[in-house]
Amino acid sequence: MMISPMIMIRSLSFTASRDWWYRLTFSHAGLVSVLSDLGEGTTMHCWVPRVYKQSKPNLLLVYGFGANAMWQYSGVLDHFIPKYNVYVPDLLFFGRSYTTQKERSETFQARCLMKLMHIHGVQKASFVGISYGGFVGYSMANQFPDAVEKAVLCCTGVCLEEKDLKERLFKVQDLDEAAKVLMPQSANKLRELMKLSFVKPPKGVPNWLLTDFINVMCKENCLKKYSRIGNSQIYQRSHILNNNVMECNSIKEGRLMANLEYGVETIFSAAQ
Repeated sequence: MMISPMIMIRSLSFTASRDWWYRLTFSHAGLVSVLSDLGEGTTMHCWVPRVYKQSKPNLLLVYGFGANAMWQYSGVLDHFIPKYNVYVPDLLFFGRSYTTQKERSETFQARCLMKLMHIHGVQKASFVGISYGGFVGYSMANQFPDAVEKAVLCCTGVCLEEKDLKERLFKVQDLDEAAKVLMPQSANKLRELMKLSFVKPPKGVPNWLLTDFINVMCKENCLKKYSRIGNSQIYQRSHILNNNVMECNSIKEGRLMANLEYGVETIFSAAQ
């Protein structure tokens, strides 16, 4: 019996293959995959430098909702690796990071990241946070100001209020509806997320490819990720961090417009 090439292609997971390729890319860039026990039922995975260089500053790359860290930072490693000791963690319930603790807030995520950095001997670092990763980084800087040297928040609405969800680019009625877009369980919801995330959303992506991505990246720990959104301190407005972080000016089109007094040397754009 002849099997059509299209059926053969669909029987293979493009997403899983792509994930394998990103893993190879990270390893080739000089990073090594390490799983660390933080205690109290919490384990975190992180890509760390294979060879730590004392002469380089430390840089923590924290990603947002979506795929794992490799998918969101693979395209910029070449810019950072020559100048920094780069650390790329998986946040809890993404990738290989997990906890039995009931706390789900970005405050808890930030404390876990701080423990992780201490395990790897890092006392101070700069960070780049994309979307939800920016919330975690913001909380980390707020809780441990002496440990954060410089910060860049990308597409992170730390000044976002519920009314902005209704009036701005991300037009949803409440956080429950937002969660259904951020953690898509259907091809249509993933298309909706792509329209919000990309400047030029790709067209003509078949349903089977979108479903494959959902099955590999969006099914595991779905309820736990959902509870993270519900416990997110998204309404923070008045925290004033030290001058090494940022000063919030305004929100436009659902994105944070910030005046960064300091930042990492390489500026890049990243989709959520």
